[in-house]
This record gives sequence, structure tokens and C-alpha cells, in this order.
Amino acid sequence: MQRVAIYAKKNHPLASIFASEVMNWLYQHGLEVLLEEDLAGSLGIVRDYVDADIPERADLVIILGGDGTLISVARHLGDQEKPILAVNLGSLGFLTEITKDETFAMLERVLAGDFELSRRMKLDCVVLRAGLRMAQYSVLNDIVINKGALARIIDMEATVNGHYLTTFKADGLIVATPTGSTAYNLAAGGPIVDPQVHSLVITPICPHTLTNRPLIVPGAAVIRIHVIFDDQMVHLTADGQVGMQLQLGDVVELQQSSIHTLLIKSPTKDYFEVLRAKLRWGER
Repeated sequence: MQRVAIYAKKNHPLASIFASEVMNWLYQHGLEVLLEEDLAGSLGIVRDYVDADIPERADLVIILGGDGTLISVARHLGDQEKPILAVNLGSLGFLTEITKDETFAMLERVLAGDFELSRRMKLDCVVLRAGLRMAQYSVLNDIVINKGALARIIDMEATVNGHYLTTFKADGLIVATPTGSTAYNLAAGGPIVDPQVHSLVITPICPHTLTNRPLIVPGAAVIRIHVIFDDQMVHLTADGQVGMQLQLGDVVELQQSSIHTLLIKSPTKDYFEVLRAKLRWGER
């Protein structure tokens, strides 16, 4: 391991300070450090590379922030499967398991090769308009189709592996990976899915018919959603961060990505412990 990339949560009062401490620790251990543009600027570092170079050059990625920062970086890494050490500087942190106090001890273990990876499924999305590819996204959490505040209920005809599923009549629809099952899917009444379970979750948002319930399908399934509506207030959002406005007749095609996000697991906490802590299970 020779090069380590550091990404930090933007506008966080402590992120750049802690990033400087991590950078100096890495320098002391003989490693080259790559910083994304905003972080480099805040630390007064002059770079001889651009952000697009980082995913291919880095051997390890350190993220200082919360789940939103991790999701953004996972998208930036594109088709590069690099181990990610995610340090939680936020308030929730389903994905960022490592605490600030654990960072340097964990880095010692990583440099010694004493760590375990969690391979997280990603979801590829293509938006087709009259048969033409208008946009494509690769997400860690979910793809969401939803209506604007004043729009009518959306009709969404869904098929799985070419077989007609149903026409959802709802405020929207979520297709989530197991990792994304604890995000918007959970808030919309969908199930929590263990990341080791190879599956996708289809969850309607405020369905007009109460019999439209969340559905878990195999991870290898190809899902196609034909969107039918009467107004122009329907949007597709990828991981809650980027997206586009949809038009009448657009088709959204979703299937698992061949690329995974590789998260370095905490040696002290398992998945269910994280769930208990974050969801406060068992508390009165």
C-alpha cells in the first residue's frame, strides 16, 4: 500500500483539522497522500493531479464525515473497487462504523493487512427516452422516482425480468440495495435487509392502494419501470444526491452493478450492533 486518498465532509468544522492529523500520520508512515480539491485547498496543499485521477491512483480511501459523504465518494470512485475506511464525524452513521477515536489504531491494522471487507452491492440505473439512453447512474443506496409537491399520483408500470409485476399508483417508488434498505426505504415502511443478502427492495411511497406492499426480489433481477403521468413534476433521484426530471413515457431500467463498494469493517462492532445503536432497539 503506497497511496492513500482522503475525502472529508465539506463545511464540517472539524473535518479539515482531523484530515490534517490523519495526513501527517500517513506521512510519518511513509505513505503518499492524495486529497480531493476542496480539502487540499482548505489545507493549503498544491496538487499535481485532479480529482478524476484519485480513484485509480489510490490504494486505500479514507472518508471523514457521515454516510452522505461516503455515498458521494462511492459514486466518485466509479468502477474502481478500493477499500474504504469510513470514519464517522456525523450524527447517524449506518455505514461509517469507525469512530474518530478508533481511527489511528484502525489504520495500524489496515497497514498490517489485519482487516475484513464488507462487499456492498451497487445498483446501475439507465433512463431511456424513446429508446435512447438519456442518463445513467451507479448507486450504493437507492434510486427514487417521486412526484413534486403539487403533482398528481404517478402510475408506474413495473416488470421484473420481463414479467409484469404491477402498475404502482403512488407518490413514488424506491428501488434499494440491502445497504440502502436502512435509508429512505426504511422511512417509507420497507424492510431492513442484511447487506449479505443478495437482493433488491421495491417499495412504493404512499401507495394509493394499501395492497401495494414492499417486495424483495433477487439481486440479479432486471427491473424496468415505465412512468406514466399527466404533468411535468416527476423526478428521479440517485442516492438522494443527483438526478433528473423525467418525461412521459420514460423507462427506468435497474440491475445490479458488476462493481462493489468495499467497506472496511469495524473489528469491535457487527452489523446488528450498529442497528441496535442507531435504531435504539430495546430501549424504552
